[in-house]
Amino acid sequence: MLKLVILLILAVGSQGRSLDRFIVGGNTASPGQFPYMASCRLAATNFHFCGGSLVNDRWVVSAAHCFGGRGPNDVIVVLGAQHRVNGGTPHSLSQVIQHPQWNTQTIANDVAVLQTANPVVFSNLIQPIELGSVFVAGGVSGVATGWGLTSHQGVAAEQLQYLHTATISNQECSQRLPGMGHLVFDHKICAGGIQGSGTCQMDSGGPLAVGNTVVGIVSWGLECAGGTPDVYDRVSAHRTWIISNF
Repeated sequence: MLKLVILLILAVGSQGRSLDRFIVGGNTASPGQFPYMASCRLAATNFHFCGGSLVNDRWVVSAAHCFGGRGPNDVIVVLGAQHRVNGGTPHSLSQVIQHPQWNTQTIANDVAVLQTANPVVFSNLIQPIELGSVFVAGGVSGVATGWGLTSHQGVAAEQLQYLHTATISNQECSQRLPGMGHLVFDHKICAGGIQGSGTCQMDSGGPLAVGNTVVGIVSWGLECAGGTPDVYDRVSAHRTWIISNF
């Protein structure tokens, strides 16, 4: 991600959206280690462009900015995958719903929900994760997961990556994002900020999990793993809207 060029979130479709995020400085996951992890791909090409979290047998939660101009016929969701391209169970979609207050200028309410066309069959590789319902403060350990770039301007990871990280307060997050702190709204949650590790391009929409609860949805950040915090949408703040669509 280009440092301080957050406005590139306005890129849409397959035109190189800069806020799609990947894991930098992570580890390779084992099959079934994160059974809630979803890969959002272009239906026509099987290209992975964003992550997501399976939250029940019909719905996946992801980021709104991943789906500008994309409808249910344009996207498939692959569950139970370890590899970015191969394996897993593909699901066509019946609905793609972006948050009604999603704002492309401020990156506010960067949440989307995806309904699968048919019920998801659970297995040891495919299981839902609970939606966070309580406010998570700073200093809480979590795990971010995703496929893709393992270094800034690098190449996409073939295998699912995970990263142990910790939340920081919104106040500290704002102070550590020069010129961008006003975009750390109450409905955001921040984590990381350690040089050499963090989310990066095409991890957008993926989960920040604490145990078996998803507390954050990867939204935006500055240079990948450059030492500034990663910004997520806070699931507890959006839980009512998410559930209202089920």
